Amino acid sequence: MRDFQVGKYNASTIIRSGVLERLYTGVECRELDRIAIEECGIPGFDLMERAGRATFAELLARWPEARSVSVCCGKGNNAGDGYIIAGLALQVGMSVELIQLGDPGELRGDAARARDWAEAAGVQVHAGPTDTLRGEVVVDALLGTGISGDLRPAYKDLVRVINDSGHGVLAVDVPTGVSADTGAACEVSVVADVTVTFIGRKLGLYTGPGVSLCGDVVFAGLGVPDEVFNQVPGLPLLRYPDLPPLPRRDANAYKQALGHVAVLGGDHSMGGATLMAGEAALRVGAGLVSLITRAAHRPAVLSRRPELMVVDADDQQGRRELLSRASTLIVGPGLGRAAWGHGLLAEAVESGKPLVLDADGLHGFATLGLQSSAPIIVTPHAGEAAMLLETSADDIQADRVAAVKRLAQRVSGVAVLKGAGSLVAEARKAGPQLVGVCAHGNPGMASAGMGDVLSGVIGGLLAQGLSPAEAAIRGVCLHSAGADVAARQVGQRSLLATDLLEPMMDMLRERA
Repeated sequence: MRDFQVGKYNASTIIRSGVLERLYTGVECRELDRIAIEECGIPGFDLMERAGRATFAELLARWPEARSVSVCCGKGNNAGDGYIIAGLALQVGMSVELIQLGDPGELRGDAARARDWAEAAGVQVHAGPTDTLRGEVVVDALLGTGISGDLRPAYKDLVRVINDSGHGVLAVDVPTGVSADTGAACEVSVVADVTVTFIGRKLGLYTGPGVSLCGDVVFAGLGVPDEVFNQVPGLPLLRYPDLPPLPRRDANAYKQALGHVAVLGGDHSMGGATLMAGEAALRVGAGLVSLITRAAHRPAVLSRRPELMVVDADDQQGRRELLSRASTLIVGPGLGRAAWGHGLLAEAVESGKPLVLDADGLHGFATLGLQSSAPIIVTPHAGEAAMLLETSADDIQADRVAAVKRLAQRVSGVAVLKGAGSLVAEARKAGPQLVGVCAHGNPGMASAGMGDVLSGVIGGLLAQGLSPAEAAIRGVCLHSAGADVAARQVGQRSLLATDLLEPMMDMLRERA
């Protein structure tokens, strides 16, 4: 039994932290609006006016030389924001083109008031769709959070014109075609340069296809008091610097008490995968790390990182002795899909040790129909998640939130669904719970070895006594934040998995 535990802060501590920004579904955002209006006494039209002013201020800051704007409006409150923007643009002397889909007389409530105000200010309304847009900047105020199913033909036509305009595009609240709840996108969706979102940050802007379509996200709280947000908990947007720091090590700490990680994998021609995972586990603080791999990889491993121990996977006695001593297992880096790798995987699962599964470990887990009785963390990308859930990658991307919950339930543990806006979910007695969305990461991470380093980071943290959910949360954020720093140094196109190690070390040192 260990007498030293790193896990002073568990996942619940992270989730309840008041420092963290929150994400909300469309329904939750409408509830925030309701509370602000009905319980805090803020008139709905005041919120709409504030939204319009915040968006127009961003337009001027982003495109200070622009002298004309095209505002595309639908039929809901998003259109009301668009009318406010159009009126403000006209007031400062810009040329304004407002394209209205449907009858503007169908606007109701605050949106109708905004229409009347804009028309009184001199804004002229043009029926849409149209084949061209004259403005130097295009404002998408078509749907916001109001999308349900696929876009209707008129909306599709206008979205295509927006995307083909060649002008800067600013989306109001959510780009048209993007789900505020999941980040899934219609086949035809607005591609924005910037999205100004109001009151509550929409979950769909931070994960899945929505990340690619929203451009830069600018948040405008519109002066809504904190008491409103206390009534709708939302979901944490996880940024590494906002997580509570790990406690300092005890002066009497020793390596065995800091966990012993065993990495199983590295079949022929794939020895680098276990090396990267093992080095990452050491760098995040695991006391001991051993590789169970092909004997042929030993010279290369020890020449690169002599602190790692290497056991020949074909040495049955040595392998079993190591598995009995290890506190945490990482299975998958370079494991392969042959009988050799499947045998290692089955033995690891049978050991009853806490387990991190990645890459070919996930494939074998699904193929062999395995189930772990010990704590388990799985880290699939969309394709691997589809295999585990017996569906398609497109279905996974269509609702990443539901998918990561199903993954956690499938393995009775913690699931990390990698990709733009990586998600973390945990299986609980009351059902699987989404526990956070990672705010870091960049397209440069789509390169070999990134998953191996991530599994090492998570496994190294898990070995030190963190709960599976906390190890996953911290590991994903540290890994992705390190990738962002490394990308600024070498560029996204040239980013390598091992480039993440030094930035991660710097971040750990700064928060020691």
